[in-house]
Parts: sequence; C-alpha cells; structure tokens
Amino acid sequence: MPTKPDLSHAPVLLEVADVKVHFPLRGNFLQRMLGHDTGSVKAVDGVSFQLHRGEVLGLVGESGSGKTTLSRAVLSLVNVTDGSISLDGEKISGLSERHFRPLRKRMQLIFQDPHASLNPAMTILDAVGHPLRIHGIARDDRQVKKLVGEALERVGLVPVDRFLRKYPSDLSGGQKQRAVLARAIILGPELVIADEPVSMLDMSVRAKVLQLMDGLKSDLGLTYLYVTHDLATARYFCDRIAIMYLGRIVEIGSAADVYAHPRHPYTKALLEAIPEPDPRHHVPRDLPRGEVPDAAVPPLGCSFHPRCPRAFAACGWESRDLRALLEDRWAKLGPAEFARERAIIGSLDGLDVPSSEAFLPCAPGSNAAGVAALLEEHRQASPDEPFWRGIAATEERPGGVDIRFHAATDPRLHPVGDDDPRVEVACHLYETEPG
Repeated sequence: MPTKPDLSHAPVLLEVADVKVHFPLRGNFLQRMLGHDTGSVKAVDGVSFQLHRGEVLGLVGESGSGKTTLSRAVLSLVNVTDGSISLDGEKISGLSERHFRPLRKRMQLIFQDPHASLNPAMTILDAVGHPLRIHGIARDDRQVKKLVGEALERVGLVPVDRFLRKYPSDLSGGQKQRAVLARAIILGPELVIADEPVSMLDMSVRAKVLQLMDGLKSDLGLTYLYVTHDLATARYFCDRIAIMYLGRIVEIGSAADVYAHPRHPYTKALLEAIPEPDPRHHVPRDLPRGEVPDAAVPPLGCSFHPRCPRAFAACGWESRDLRALLEDRWAKLGPAEFARERAIIGSLDGLDVPSSEAFLPCAPGSNAAGVAALLEEHRQASPDEPFWRGIAATEERPGGVDIRFHAATDPRLHPVGDDDPRVEVACHLYETEPG
C-alpha cells in the first residue's frame, strides 16, 4: 500500500466540536399528554475531529455506531442537539435552510445505494444537471448539456452522448454510481461525504470506483469524509481513520497506524473480524461478545465495557451487567441446575435501572447467605470474567445481597504513543493500569 502524505499541517476545512445528535423517544400517548420526558436515542454523543484540506477521513463502525447520522449532521440533514460544526472557520450548524442552501454547493453527498439515488423518471442528463438548475448556475439547456458532458467524461461514462439520454434502469450498478459521482462533483464542491459508496456494488467494480474517487480527489482538490463499515476499503482509501462505537469516536489516527498498532479493544475486534480470503489459513478470532447496547440508555462509563475482554474496575460495571451475567449463565444450564439457582435468587427486574449499586434479592424460602454463596460459585466457575473486577464490595442484608461497583468514569479521547502524537484513544487501558 502506498505511503499516504502527511496532511496534518494543511488548513482545516471541516471542524466538528463536541457534536451531539439526540432523537427524542415518543413514548406512549399518556406520557406525551402529560409532557413526561421519555428519553432520547443518543445517536451521536460528543464527537470532535478536524478534517484537513485534501484529506480523506474514514468514519468506521458497525451498524448503529452513529457514523451516518454524524455525516448527515454535517450537511444539516439532521439537526445538531449540541456542539458545533464549522466549515473553513465559519460555524454552519444551526443555520436555517435558507442560509445553509448556498453552502450545499461546497459540500456534496454520495449515497450508499446508487439504484435509489437517481430518479428513475429522469434521464442521466436531467439527473446530473439538476443541481445546476437548483443553484442557478446554468439555466440554458446547451450550457447544462456541456457541463453534464464534462462531468460524465471525468467519471468515465464515455462516449458521453451514449449516456446522456439513458435512464438509470439502462445502467449497471457501477455506471449508476459513476453518474452519482458526476452529480456530486458538477457544482465544484470542496467537501464530498461518501456514505458507503461501494457497499452496494459488485466486488469486481469496487476497486475501480475507489480509484476513480481517488483520482477525482487529486484532479479537483476534493476532501472526503468517507463513511463505511468496511475496514478493507478504508485502509486503501483513507489517510486517517476514526473508529466509532455507540455514538462516539473511540480511536482516531493515521490509517497505517490504526491497522498496524490498533489500541482500543474494539478496533482490535474489528480488525480480527476481517475475513481471511485463504481458507487454508486459520486466523484466531477474539470477537466481542453480545450485541451493541441500546443507544437510548447506553452503559455507564465506557460504552464498550460489557463486550470488552480487557475491561476492569474503572470501566463502569453496573446493575444491568449483573443481570446479563446471570441470564447468560442460566441459558447454558440444564433444567435441574437452572431450577436450583432460581430457587435461590429472586426477581431480576430491579437490576434494569442503570446504577453503580445493585440489590440481588432472595427467592422465597432462600436467604442472603445462599445468594452470596451462589455469587461466589459463579465467580469460581469463571474467574477470568471481567465483570468480577468491577465489584468493589458486597454485603448481606435481610432479603438479599447489596453489591457496590467501582465508580464509573467516562473515557475521553487523549493522545497515546510516542511515534505519532496525533493518535488518540478513548480507553482506560491507556490512562491507568488495571487493578
């Protein structure tokens, strides 16, 4: 892979500062009538980064990480709840549509699905030339045709006359995405946000489209914000990579450094999940357990801690983790053993409220000593389970056992490593040694 140029000293084109995008939950009819707060989904929860001119920054993460929402917030397609977004030093978040519209000439979006990105009732000439008419750049049909022809030629849809009168249904998937690229560059933008631009394409044409985008970057001086879940294409295409998890950036650095020396456990898990093309090679996998948590009620402390094999005391263990631990164990037990343990521990419903303190009740006919003994039995059965590192103290009392967890602290991005001070990681492992 060729060495990427260092653009850290280039002027900053886009700055995202502590941006949050929260979507309120509707709740039921009575809650809405009474005006009760029903909470919100924290799709983006405090993201900051700078994008330099001529750079390609990849936002990488699995579904639900908030990368697409963040990219749409940059284009004011969703409202920013808090924080600010600036273009060339001028704040653009919070602008009305009337004031934001002129900025759309400077920022364009490439959608994931080329089949849905083009109006099936419009010819390629009309679809690619439509932005020219919207922004009043060209109203004369001859001028529109000339500019559209130049854009199609740049993206490789030649001979141009062969494609101008075609409809999207007449084009292959790769040709449609080239037409979408032509529409994105026809206004002469500075920033292009590419949301999974090759994920819907056949493997045979993905590399060609990425090569085309890279060529357009060089020829037109473009800057890209590249949104993807595919680490393989991000490694090829991006100068820097920001790994997102549950609405936050957990690691950001040069593509070469992130791949060669991943720091955050989530980044390591993503890299280990990349398929090995040679079936004769066995690659050890250490994939994160469980599913992505609910963004409406994220975990306390580090959002990744319930799935992290290296989590320790400061990571934010809580009552819901205790319930998950017990239910995971019970799912693996036989009927007789399950019945024995359920006769000791009572209802787990009280553990559903996020808290650094938990009360594990006795079942009818049981006692606190029995609950404490069963917890110790669980600990002995899985001593390497990270959950046990989070318990600060337990105390028996009538009706059950009180469990207090170590105080949860929220990791923030901070520089790590001596080789490249621009690498930042949000992980307690790089703040203190686990105790």
